[in-house]
Amino acid sequence: MLPTIGALFIFFVRSSSEKYQASKYLSLFISIANFILSIYLWYIFDKNSVEFQFVENREWLLGFVDYKVGIDGISILFIILTTFITPICIISVNATIKKRLKDFLIAILLMETFMIGVFCSLDLIVFYLFFEAGLIPMFLIIGIWGGERRVYSAFKFFLYTLLGSVLMLIAIISIYWITGTTDVEKLYE
Repeated sequence: MLPTIGALFIFFVRSSSEKYQASKYLSLFISIANFILSIYLWYIFDKNSVEFQFVENREWLLGFVDYKVGIDGISILFIILTTFITPICIISVNATIKKRLKDFLIAILLMETFMIGVFCSLDLIVFYLFFEAGLIPMFLIIGIWGGERRVYSAFKFFLYTLLGSVLMLIAIISIYWITGTTDVEKLYE
């Protein structure tokens, strides 16, 4: 949630050269704060438990899908890795990103949000939505700030992820059809 709030703040910053630096420092601050929070989560995480921890469950989409997130031993490691890499990406934009820095930083922070959502999802539909949402900033980063063949690369990225997404959606629908649920904890039983 913190990277999304940071992305909103950056979105409303005006576009002058001094404000670009402010946007970069704000995004760096937000990403470092998020990394510190993930380390704190690791610290309070019960490493001896095999259960999901920090579970948040809210009824969503007319009771058909629950917004259910939580963390297990593997997902906490991926969350820490994601929150560790994001500040490095933001620091690295000094020499590489010359145009639309503000938009790039917003895309990076949104991508971080969606990646963390993917790792925390305890419902297959919520996982799918976070996964698909994460593809949008990735597509924009490739298409706008990529190398010489960025348009070709973005098109290829779109085609491959479209195929994978359709197959994943078919698999999720099949799982729901067979089991009657998309809740990951219930599927474990």
